[in-house]
Amino acid sequence: MPLHRHSGILLHPTSLPGPYGSGDLGPSAYHFVDWLVAAGQTLWQVLPLGNIGPGNSPYMSPSAFAGNQLLIDLAQLRNAGWLTDAELIPALEFTGAHVNFSVVQPFRMSRLRLAATKFFADVRRNARKPFLAFCADASGWLDDYALFMAMDNRYGKVWQKWPAALAQRDKKALHEAGKKLADECNFWRFCQWCFHSQWASLKDYANERGIELIGDMPIFVSAHSADVWANQKLFDLDTQGQARVVAGVPPDYFSATGQLWGNPLYKWAAHEEQGYRWWVERVRRTLALCDIVRIDHFRGFVSCWEIPADAKTAVNGQWKAGPGSALFTALSQALPAGQGRSGLRIIAEDLGVITPEVFALREAVGLPGMRVLQFAFDGQPDNLYLPHNFEANTVVYTGTHDNDTTWGWWNALAANEKEYVRRYLGISGEFSEWDLIRIALSSIASLSIIPMQDILGLDSNCRMNQPGVGEGSWEWRFSWHQVAPWHAERLAGLTRLYGRMPRRRSDNIAYGPYLCR
Repeated sequence: MPLHRHSGILLHPTSLPGPYGSGDLGPSAYHFVDWLVAAGQTLWQVLPLGNIGPGNSPYMSPSAFAGNQLLIDLAQLRNAGWLTDAELIPALEFTGAHVNFSVVQPFRMSRLRLAATKFFADVRRNARKPFLAFCADASGWLDDYALFMAMDNRYGKVWQKWPAALAQRDKKALHEAGKKLADECNFWRFCQWCFHSQWASLKDYANERGIELIGDMPIFVSAHSADVWANQKLFDLDTQGQARVVAGVPPDYFSATGQLWGNPLYKWAAHEEQGYRWWVERVRRTLALCDIVRIDHFRGFVSCWEIPADAKTAVNGQWKAGPGSALFTALSQALPAGQGRSGLRIIAEDLGVITPEVFALREAVGLPGMRVLQFAFDGQPDNLYLPHNFEANTVVYTGTHDNDTTWGWWNALAANEKEYVRRYLGISGEFSEWDLIRIALSSIASLSIIPMQDILGLDSNCRMNQPGVGEGSWEWRFSWHQVAPWHAERLAGLTRLYGRMPRRRSDNIAYGPYLCR
C-alpha cells in the first residue's frame, strides 16, 4: 500500500459528544469531520465498529461483520417518523464525561425496538425497499447474525449451552427457530440496516471533504459470536464447541502475566482449504466501511501465543504457526486494486513481541507498520520507536487506544526518563504533549495519527483502555466546550509546516497563532 504524507486523529465514535449518553453517528460526527478539515487533517481512525462484548470492549464483538447498533443516531429515526420527541427523553440523566453503558445500553436498545416496531408496522412498499435490498446484499452474514442474536436473547447463555440441535446447527432445527423468532431476527436486521445506512452517509460526507476513514479489525473473534457458531470447522474447538486453546500475548510492556484474551484460535489449514474465503469476505466488508483498515495483532499471522483454555494467565503458552503470506496472497487476488487505489489498503499493527519473521512478512506483502512514541524512550539509541530509526512506510502514533494519554504517560515517568525525553526532543523547559505531537508530525513516517486526548491535553482519567483491566475502559468522551479554536489552528499550522497538508486545501487554512511556543 503506497502511502502519501498525511495525518489524522484517533477517535472512536462513542467518544463524541451527543445527547443520549454516548457518541453516535449523529450531528457531532459530522461536526468532527468539519473540525478535521479545519485542522488540516485527512484521516479519521476509529476502533472496531462492531457490537461491544464483555467489559464493553469493541474487540470482543458477537460478529466480525455487524455494526454496533449503539452507534445509531436516534434523532434520524425520529426524523423518519419511527420515534417521537417524547420517546427520546431518557428516564435517567446521562453524564457527559464518560459513557455509562449500564444506563446507555438499555435506553438505546429500547428506543431501537420502538423504532423497529413502527417501521415494520408501516405497510407502504416504498418504505421497505431499501431495507430489503440491504438484507439481500448482506445475507451472507446477516441471516446467521440475526438468528444468533435472536437465540442469544432467548436463551441468555453462550451458544455452546443452547439446545444441542441449535448449537450444532441442525438444518431443521435452525429453520424452525428462524420461523419462531422471525420478528426478533427482523429487529436485528433493522438495526444493521440503520447502522450501515447511517455509516455510509457519514463516510460519504467525510470522503467528499477529503477525509479518509481508517477502520480497525481485530485478528481474532469472540468465542460467543455468530462467526464461531456459524463456522465451527474454521476454529480450534472440541466436540462440544468449546475452545481447546485461546489467544493472548506473553508477558509484555502492559502486563507481567501477559494478556489472556480468551478468543478461540483458527484452524488455518481449514481456512486454506476454502481459499481463505471467510477472511476474504471479512476484509471485503471492512474495506466497504472504511478506506483503510488496521489489522490488530499482525504478528499472529506469523505465529500466535496459544494458551490452554483453562489457564488463569497468559504466562504458560506456546507459539503456534499462522498462515504467513498465503493469506495475503489470497486477499490480493480476491480484492484487486481498483477505483484509483493501489493494493491492499491495510496497516499492520506490528507491536509487541516482534521477530525478524514478522518484519519479513510485513515487508513481503508491502504493508506499513506502526511506531508508538511512548515506547521509544528506554535510553537505547537503536529503539525502533525512536524517530531516527523510522522508515517512510510507517504509521506513527504518540500513543494508541491501549496507551495512557501522553500527559498521563509523562507524569508517570521517573526523573531520569523525563530528562532523556527532554534531551531527545531538544527541549529545556516544561514538557507538553505538543512536543510529542510535533515529533510525530515532523518524522519521516508517511502517516501520523494523534489521539484526540493528546490534542486536548488530557490526563490519565481520559485514557481509552487499560489492557488487562476488565472494567472501566472504553468509556471516555469529550465535550465541544473542551475544544478551543487554537487546537485546530495549531494542528493545522504544524501539519502544513511538516508537509502533511494536501495542497488543495493549504491555501484556505491560515497558520495558527500557537504554531510556536
